Amino acid sequence: MNWPGTYVLVPNLFHRHGPAPVIGLPEHIGEEARPALTAQLMPLIEAHTAERVLSDADAYLTFLTAQPEVAAGPVAVTGYCTGGLLAVRTASAHPGQVAAVAAFHGPVGADGPDALAGLTAQVHFGHAESDLTPEALGELNRALDAAGVGYTSEICPGTVHGFTMSDTDALDPAGLRRHWDRLLPLLNRTLASD
Repeated sequence: MNWPGTYVLVPNLFHRHGPAPVIGLPEHIGEEARPALTAQLMPLIEAHTAERVLSDADAYLTFLTAQPEVAAGPVAVTGYCTGGLLAVRTASAHPGQVAAVAAFHGPVGADGPDALAGLTAQVHFGHAESDLTPEALGELNRALDAAGVGYTSEICPGTVHGFTMSDTDALDPAGLRRHWDRLLPLLNRTLASD
């Protein structure tokens, strides 16, 4: 990996609701804790409208590009779960700036196929087997074909939603390895300096 001048920003997408952590999380999220946590998170997620996503993305990108230690050049956005949808929205709204978008176990097609038409970034979507049917994958991939972008979009066999999250029962070691095997080469292709 040769990404000099590359910085990583991990925003608190719930910043409007207070400082992190906005809700308390157990050290390990087992299946028994998931429904209660989802009930707490859903109102926060629903309040984070598409307009807020784009406003925040503009602010983050403006901030990063103004930092003298951040190299000029392409940007990559990644997201997990709902963050995957936010990453896609960001990439679609900033086609000249975002060179790569990766999303894992996220509802990346939730805005419909037309929302993917603005993508110019190279794309990788790693879907949980429990999140997407093969038919829905085909529809999503047809939208990516129509956008004319380079992409991989695949269902990770045997996985459930959250398969990359090491603090949950959903963790799938093979799925996590596959995630890194897809993400790092994408970043190398799009961010590497000569």
